[in-house]
Amino acid sequence: MSKSIEELKSLTTQIRRDILRMVHAVNSGHPGGSLGCTEYFTALYGKVMNYSLPFTMEGKNEDHFYLSNGHISPVYYSTLARFGFFPVEELKTFRKLDSRLQGHPTTHEGLPGIRIASGSLGQGLSVALGVAQGKKLDGDDSIVYTLHGDGELQEGQVWEALMYAAGKKVDNIISTIDYNGRQIDGDTDDVLTLGNLHAKLEAFGWTVLEEKNGNDLEAVIAILEKAKTETGKGKPVVIILHTEMGYGVDYMMGSHAWHGKAPNDEQLDTAFKQLYLEAPADY
Repeated sequence: MSKSIEELKSLTTQIRRDILRMVHAVNSGHPGGSLGCTEYFTALYGKVMNYSLPFTMEGKNEDHFYLSNGHISPVYYSTLARFGFFPVEELKTFRKLDSRLQGHPTTHEGLPGIRIASGSLGQGLSVALGVAQGKKLDGDDSIVYTLHGDGELQEGQVWEALMYAAGKKVDNIISTIDYNGRQIDGDTDDVLTLGNLHAKLEAFGWTVLEEKNGNDLEAVIAILEKAKTETGKGKPVVIILHTEMGYGVDYMMGSHAWHGKAPNDEQLDTAFKQLYLEAPADY
């Protein structure tokens, strides 16, 4: 059943609570980027992407999603659970021994929704392009979606894949760059600036869209829907999505400090007060 915008907005708060609860329980994980990408995941699975349950690895005649910056697995796992891929209760096993919810997504345990192992940065676009070309060969007109970190674009393999996609006219792919300006070692501009990213991506032959309000759910839905109208025109499509790392928790925003650090008990309580829900469905 399709959810209303208000239901999806409430779900973004629930997903943020899940993220914090998961990383707090094991004092490990990456809350910053996960919190920043919550609207993207909610929009993708709640309104934009065509998929079916139960999950199948092949996913023929379905849209596919590939997470390249796999360290933001908490938001991915919570989204999959909240949209019915596996029981919400399983979120409590995050990063524990023998869990299917490892720190970076893996496929060997058969977790529904996960089609590739990710975490070694820079590889997701290459994999997704192979899938996109395979869909074309199969006569499957579905779309392949990918998500990448802005710091991840410092990996050379990404630029090889960007060049390949345009050169081979892979026009059934929509890649999104989470442009929060921060990475594990500091601000992206200080570590290795991306310069004029919009111009660079255009120079590599992609159709480039940009959304400044990446933590506005309706704006994210709108830019993803616009991107769909640009597919099938002989060029790959990319969205530069400006987000805020740690969005929704005031003491996590405005810094790279929470890229890979879990909140303590007091900090978790403070965050939950900011992410208040009338009747939270916490696991």
